[in-house]
Amino acid sequence: MRLRPVFATLLCLLAGNACAQLLPGGAALPQLPVGGLVGDTLHTVDDTTRAPLADLRKLRIDRLLRSERARVDVDPNGDPVLRGEFLLMDADDATLAAVQAAGFTIARQGDDTLGLGLVVARDTRQRSATAAMRALQQVAPKAQVAFEHLYLPAGTATDSSMPAAASAGDATLRIGLIDGGVDARDPAFAHLQVQPHGCASTAKPDAHGTAVARRLAGGARGTLYAADLWCGDTVGRATLGLVDALAWMARERVPVINISLVGPDNPVLARAVAALVARGHVLVAAVGNDGPAAPPLYPASYAGVIGVSGVDGKLRALPEAASGPQVDFVASGLDGDGRHALRGTSFAAPIVARLAASRVQAPAPGAAAQVQAALAAQARDLGAPGRDPRYGEGLVGASP
Repeated sequence: MRLRPVFATLLCLLAGNACAQLLPGGAALPQLPVGGLVGDTLHTVDDTTRAPLADLRKLRIDRLLRSERARVDVDPNGDPVLRGEFLLMDADDATLAAVQAAGFTIARQGDDTLGLGLVVARDTRQRSATAAMRALQQVAPKAQVAFEHLYLPAGTATDSSMPAAASAGDATLRIGLIDGGVDARDPAFAHLQVQPHGCASTAKPDAHGTAVARRLAGGARGTLYAADLWCGDTVGRATLGLVDALAWMARERVPVINISLVGPDNPVLARAVAALVARGHVLVAAVGNDGPAAPPLYPASYAGVIGVSGVDGKLRALPEAASGPQVDFVASGLDGDGRHALRGTSFAAPIVARLAASRVQAPAPGAAAQVQAALAAQARDLGAPGRDPRYGEGLVGASP
């Protein structure tokens, strides 16, 4: 008996690494690499309905829970978190003493580039994430307490040897990437110096991170500041790692930062993003692939962040792409087929980030608003006339 491609896909996902992933239409994908490369939503290729068939982001969370139960839990909304680890901001000594008395150990964060006053609280009583959070909120009512959320890639890449975006010509860029590891040996970076961060100087190339970096590079010269959130681990560094990467970008004064990752709202991440925007950094983020009816994902939905969705070769919004006021622009989110396929808002965001980086040489107050206005002036209007929740201000970058 032959299985329909979508059901075969679901069986493969639920079976872990027992068989290959599938792209929409049944094209084979390799096994899920470190960092996670499965797009958030699988859709049919039925042009009459384009109906969502499965939320692959949720399935990937289920896989993490099965394979990494000792390290991964979920918050009350079902979003993945590091088990037993929490973040606190604005906690005084008396509060920290109460937290320790409630069964947590405290580790202060030495670097406070972004002024967050972060400490890490680790539960010693093996409570569920929800129960431990409830205990923290009871003993630290004046502190800001947050889960250590995991943030997942917002697109599908089958390997890293895929086409780069259109050439940036003679541009010299300073641009940042927070993602999986980048393979600096890739020919796409022949004229771009890759500065890694996050893995104790040990390179752990990742297909998703390298694919997004290729789209950022576009033949440009200059420097790519590449922060790796996975470092070869299946779980990754979660919210604290993402905030640490943003702090590194702030210290290096990287003017434009691409984040092709999605996850829930988190007060620590929100404060870190606000600090970067206030300092004049331009943050460009993928809006995610949970579908147009899904709740907003972050960091793309934070104020001051340029949110990017994707279109296909016919300038139609990817059916899985998010929709809403967080969508500022669209760019090509689909490139290639078979083993050289790109799909998802992950790969639209770096096109917009590269255009932004060609306009901004250093962080400056109001830079994000200025870049957004400049890009809006050259955007090609799609969908309903004017700005709309599916296409934002319209298409920027070369037509797919």
